[in-house]
Amino acid sequence: MTKGYEKSSGNVFADLGFKAPEQELLKARLTLQIFKLLKEQGRTQAEAAKLLGATQPQVSALMNCKPISVSVGRLMEFLTILGQDVEVTVKPAAPRAPGHMSVVVRDAPHVQ
Repeated sequence: MTKGYEKSSGNVFADLGFKAPEQELLKARLTLQIFKLLKEQGRTQAEAAKLLGATQPQVSALMNCKPISVSVGRLMEFLTILGQDVEVTVKPAAPRAPGHMSVVVRDAPHVQ
């Protein structure tokens, strides 16, 4: 009996053979966070485009969680405009291993 599936590496972009899978996953996670924030704020695409300094088609792609030709830096800029702090941590990789990229999203602490 043969398996009809493969075990995932944990990164769908790597599994699909993308050239820069960690960067694609990073962009996807940042895009998802932007999507969530825009939805929470109830902004129209036109309002979001004006606020972010982006085009309406770019915001449309963000709202549909589709990849857009925007850099990781620009996505981080969008997050700061939306009231988020963005931290970048650089640390040594494991010995004899290439470095990697990741995103950690923390929810805001609840204020009582």
